[in-house]
Amino acid sequence: MWSSLTLRRWFADRQLNFLLTVNLVVVLVAVWFSQGQFVGIDNLQSMGSQLPEVGLLAFGIMLSMLSGNGGIDLSGVGLANLSGMVAALVVPRFVNGDDSPVLYTSLFCVIVVCMGLAGGFLNGMVIARLRLTPILCTLGTQLVFTGFAVALSNGASVHIDYIEPLSDIGNGTFLQVPISFVIYVAVALLLGWLLARTPFGLRLYLMGTNQRAAFYAGVPNARMLVITYTICGVLASVAGLISSTHTMSAKWDYGNSYLLIAILIAVMGGVNPAGGYGRVICVVFAATVLQFLSSLFNLMNLSQFFRDCTWGFLLLLSLAFAGGERVRAIFGVGGVKPPAAAGKREGGG
Repeated sequence: MWSSLTLRRWFADRQLNFLLTVNLVVVLVAVWFSQGQFVGIDNLQSMGSQLPEVGLLAFGIMLSMLSGNGGIDLSGVGLANLSGMVAALVVPRFVNGDDSPVLYTSLFCVIVVCMGLAGGFLNGMVIARLRLTPILCTLGTQLVFTGFAVALSNGASVHIDYIEPLSDIGNGTFLQVPISFVIYVAVALLLGWLLARTPFGLRLYLMGTNQRAAFYAGVPNARMLVITYTICGVLASVAGLISSTHTMSAKWDYGNSYLLIAILIAVMGGVNPAGGYGRVICVVFAATVLQFLSSLFNLMNLSQFFRDCTWGFLLLLSLAFAGGERVRAIFGVGGVKPPAAAGKREGGG
């Protein structure tokens, strides 16, 4: 009974069906064009190690959008770079990586995550207490985080000494699966459970759907905003951990293009920019199809501009085919009302 209801729910979601279909078509075309090279173990591992950084940032964008009120976290890339840079500068002062590689790696990870907690908490407090528009507030903190990173490094790249356990986070494999991809999947499952199975998820969807109804239902708006943006900060810091351990360096301008790609993934994954609707599984498949296309174009030696054009076309097709009604509802075109599903708890399934 449970499995049939779950399958029925999956096939009733037009956005999910669209993304699954596009993923399947892209894989088949890629296998045909590359003569099987696309599904080779080397290419699969390469895609698996590239996807987590932007995928984790997209989860942060998704959470901030779900909170409503123009919520979108633009500070993710800046916080990710700053987190990795602070850890790279601080840890060698206290621990010798050659003598204590496990302690070095553990302290590095703790500092990165703590930086994400602090940065996300700062975003949440400013937005909740000063009642600033989230997109403008996080644009400001993005510049602050980037400015601190530039000041700490004098604009140069900060080298991270090669420590095997630390390098394995960004470059190692477990049963031939990149460890960074394992982390990404674990975070996706945890986030899906958090949104679909906990009171936090229900309150976040209700707050994004109708803030007045959430207020009368007793949802603590300020506390929810602080928690939401703190989680966004942690997600950004984990992305920073993976990126810094992948390149074994930290730089203030690393991944500048990731912000727009993360927003593209969230919107293409069906997250309502006005709040109240979004599913983790759709965001995962949206990130996957963009990674598939990027890898295919690299194998075919096609221009980056062609890739960007294709991504834009996919976004428009996604909005028109699967999410058109929600987008029209946001902007009030044609008097379309927001669908009743907008307030449903559909974060994980």
